[in-house]
Amino acid sequence: MNRVCLLILFAFINLPLFAQKTFWASKVVAFSSEYADKETTKENRAIQVLGKPNKLPQVGYSVCAWQPMTQNNSINEEFIIVSFDTLMPVRQIAIAENFGQGAITHVDVFDENNNIHPIWINNTPPTNELGKMLNLILNQMTTFKVRSVRVSLNTSKVKGWNQIDAIAISQSDQPIKAFINLANNMPSQIVKENLGKNVNSEFRELAPVIAPDGKTLYYTRWKHPANVGYAKKQDIWFSELQADKTWGPAKPFPEPINNSEHNAICAIYPDGKTLLLNNVYMPNGEMSKGISISQKTASGWGFPEQVAIADFKNKSEYAEYSIAPNGRILLISAQLDDTEGGKDLYVSFLQDNKSWSRPVNLGKSVNTAEDEGMPFIAADSKTLYFSTKGFPGYGNNDLFVTRRLDDSWTKWSEPQNLGPMINTSEWDGYFTISAVGDYGYFSSQEKSLGEEDIFKLKIPEAIKPEVVVQVSGGVYNSADKKPVGAKVKVQSTMDGDTVCVTFDPATGDYKFMLPTKKKYTISASQKGYLSSSEVLDFENEKDFHEVKKNLFLFPIAAGQKITLNSVFFEQSKYELLPASFQELNHIVATMRENPKMEIMLEGHTDNQGDWNENLKLSKQRVTEVKGYLIKNGIEEKRIQVQGYGSTRPVASNNSEEKRKLNRRVEVTIVKI
Repeated sequence: MNRVCLLILFAFINLPLFAQKTFWASKVVAFSSEYADKETTKENRAIQVLGKPNKLPQVGYSVCAWQPMTQNNSINEEFIIVSFDTLMPVRQIAIAENFGQGAITHVDVFDENNNIHPIWINNTPPTNELGKMLNLILNQMTTFKVRSVRVSLNTSKVKGWNQIDAIAISQSDQPIKAFINLANNMPSQIVKENLGKNVNSEFRELAPVIAPDGKTLYYTRWKHPANVGYAKKQDIWFSELQADKTWGPAKPFPEPINNSEHNAICAIYPDGKTLLLNNVYMPNGEMSKGISISQKTASGWGFPEQVAIADFKNKSEYAEYSIAPNGRILLISAQLDDTEGGKDLYVSFLQDNKSWSRPVNLGKSVNTAEDEGMPFIAADSKTLYFSTKGFPGYGNNDLFVTRRLDDSWTKWSEPQNLGPMINTSEWDGYFTISAVGDYGYFSSQEKSLGEEDIFKLKIPEAIKPEVVVQVSGGVYNSADKKPVGAKVKVQSTMDGDTVCVTFDPATGDYKFMLPTKKKYTISASQKGYLSSSEVLDFENEKDFHEVKKNLFLFPIAAGQKITLNSVFFEQSKYELLPASFQELNHIVATMRENPKMEIMLEGHTDNQGDWNENLKLSKQRVTEVKGYLIKNGIEEKRIQVQGYGSTRPVASNNSEEKRKLNRRVEVTIVKI
């Protein structure tokens, strides 16, 4: 008697460590069989029982659940044994029966010494329930730590297939429930506005893509009478925002972008001049799987050119794509060899040769055995929206949001459902947000004019991406102020993230989106010119706005002088900071292109502190810059240095903003 009391006391002493916490199965120890056929990969395998429920609280068939190979089998018992990350006494075992509920005959547990303990025998006849959470709550805590749980089934008890979605243990006597992981603090009411007859029709309107400036909406129409070709397949249409904030009458996109095959826009680059298009356009008018890019020119949109992605062999008939604002990150929905099942979300990176890297799976936190599709990466390059039925939801396909946790692009927050005010009992997908972050656009069947329509809604704070700033402008010759075609480059001073766009005077301003909470350097480069750079400081910006920034190039000529605005040092020190390398590399490249060029590096400080120390520091800093140029292949004899300290100010020293202008490194061309 005393021994029993001690064991029970031991269990209650350990209870606070795990109270109210649910532990879901983390490893499959053994199983009798698992469903498999030549069309599937990981669908319905034993591993699908691991982790949280993927189907409940909805019930019904799911490929994200373990399904034994046999059905209606009264001879051979089916079973699965799972273990958990934590060994502990338990009060409750929960089993998520999402489909064919009632086939479980008994449940046993194994202790830390692998001794088996019967927990429950099912003596009740099957009900008409399709699925439910089976909560086995014990009269008291087990007097031993549970290592694993075995669930046994007689599949003849319930006709058809039997599936188990998840298995959990807990020390609580409060029934474990499956729930939908909703985005936090979502409003109770959200107004979804059908964009009306100017945009929608009785036919299918899908895949909205909003231009970076929010003024043009591109989308796909299926089987519309005005589509190109006899079969009236998918064509691209667009609508333009009117002065009264309504959308104007839809217009079909011109040929050759629209042809007799399926046509769709996957994404539009932040410059508004580059379209990412579904399928590869062949010169003979035929199409093949893949993606293409079309560039806007002075005469219109150019013929789409194929985008090469390494080792990209999509087994699915469908694929979707989204481009990150820096133009160097491609999000893909496709079925590749390492899929979790069906289509998964992948990431590919732009290489120096303009091809794209082998796609990398985003990982199990995002991908399931169901199809994950229609990715959209917001302008902040962190917030990802996608559609799936692989997580608990409200309908056939729900919209979810997840946020990137690091720079690997494979670690993401647990996806959150956008909620019943956005998701319906029908199919929901193709969610996109304007760069401003004010409105979202998506396809839905609910309350449509026929089939799927395009809707918009005001984005709740809970699911908004981080704030971005739109930067645009032109590039000009400093001598005559005429526009110059050039490459514009922006680089984060914090993490080195780079955005490159091309400025073409014939097609207008350059344009891109930059996440706030960072500092950047921006520069333009073109052969025959010295490039200057400037600092863009958005660390304290809280709202979307547009910044106009014109850049100037300086013709290479003897006597030409520029200030290196993006060369940085620690306060009162002379060591170069890594954020300086981009601008210095421009100098290296220019001197390589002009092998007879010689330069003078001049260092300047403000008037704060000791005069002699400032003079010394200015000389040390330009000597450090000289060392960097030499290290990168420039002959020492081509570089002179001079430190002037505080003797040559270009602004007053009455404020910190003015003093910043005096702390500078200048380059003068001595000889060309």
